[in-house]
Amino acid sequence: MQAKDTNPPDGGYGWVVVVSAFIVMGLTAAVLKAFGLFFVEIQQHFDELASTTSWITSVTIAIFHLGAPIASSLCVRYTHRAVVITGGLLAFSGMSLGFLGLNMVWMYATTGFLQGLGISFSWTPAISIVSHYFSKKRALANAIASAGECAFAFTFGPFFQWLISQYGWKGALLIIGGIQLNICVCGVLMRPLASSCLLEASHSETETPAGNGASRMDKEDKSPITHKTFNWMLLRRSEFVLYAIFGILAAMSFFVPPLFLVPLSYSMGIDESWTASLLSILAMVDFAGRLLCGWYANLHVTKTVHLLTMTITLISTSLMLLPLANNYLSLAIFTGFYGFFFGTTVAVHITVLADVVGMPDFDSALGLFMLIRSTGGFVGPPLAGLIVDMAGDYRAGFYMAGATLVLSAGFLVTLDQLQQRKERGSRTNTKPEKSMLPYPSLHLLKLQ
Repeated sequence: MQAKDTNPPDGGYGWVVVVSAFIVMGLTAAVLKAFGLFFVEIQQHFDELASTTSWITSVTIAIFHLGAPIASSLCVRYTHRAVVITGGLLAFSGMSLGFLGLNMVWMYATTGFLQGLGISFSWTPAISIVSHYFSKKRALANAIASAGECAFAFTFGPFFQWLISQYGWKGALLIIGGIQLNICVCGVLMRPLASSCLLEASHSETETPAGNGASRMDKEDKSPITHKTFNWMLLRRSEFVLYAIFGILAAMSFFVPPLFLVPLSYSMGIDESWTASLLSILAMVDFAGRLLCGWYANLHVTKTVHLLTMTITLISTSLMLLPLANNYLSLAIFTGFYGFFFGTTVAVHITVLADVVGMPDFDSALGLFMLIRSTGGFVGPPLAGLIVDMAGDYRAGFYMAGATLVLSAGFLVTLDQLQQRKERGSRTNTKPEKSMLPYPSLHLLKLQ
């Protein structure tokens, strides 16, 4: 009976959770993407340098990643619903208090720290609970949920610009904070689902011989407790470490193209109005890539880690080719290729993480992965900027991003080889024992 209750439904109410996560992605990651529209307004209001003002976004991104292990730990200790609701309240507090606009330090503490913590506490459990609700359709569900970031980012740009023009940047912050309260509504809809680890425990109990009653009772006592703590021991698992290194290298690359795409187009003499359309193209093809890759992964034709390796290779190829563009049309085409394959990668990389560590440790793994991956996000843009300064050409940043992704693909190949070796080893250990059972007389002959 317990197995029935804990079995992921792979549909039904799970789709309500997916829609809720879709909205949460839009009200967190998409807001963070569009916050650059406030940059000039805040800089002029406080009469500060661009580097000083940029720390607001830097603090938000840093807290978003650093708060992920805390959010995951709270999900394990309490429920995903409670953490998402808390995140919505924190995000609202950050924006609404930023409305006061007392000074730059105040902005760091509100729209920086509080908003970043709110995004972390909303985004992390929203992605996590989708994976708990789905098993066979996990890739598709994750792809649909993550697509909320693209869908909202496409509309938030002009909407935020309109809010600023109508109500000023302070009034716009207050309104956006009120909109983010809908995160709490989405959190309420994320009905808790018993952990998949209980399902695995119940399966192992049914396979235990009847004589081992004490062992059964032991499992019943321990299974709900062993996964009620954050699992730091994942850092000792070679598969997780390899995937985390891939995450660092990938993050070093992913933040570079959006940063240098507009400056590159300006250096090519492309008009500002056409340059803005590149960002719209990027958002649309990203959205399409996430949905199509999620649909394909759901067919289970290709192993998810193989699919991720392929998309990473295609991204690196598109980044290497993008600097060869010499006009708007060619730049738009290569930007479209990059955005599409980036979307396919985002759609499947969380599913691969679940496959690597298993669902009992997924919450802990997601928090640790986000924390470790953040180092790549912090190092990548400054390193690319240094290379651009040395080369005197924005194209150098794209070459750096492409080369780093090629290196990251190598760690995915190593991870896949390690998993295959372990699978072959487990089959080799069980096969002889099964083959000996039908022919006991052969072993007697060998002994004689």
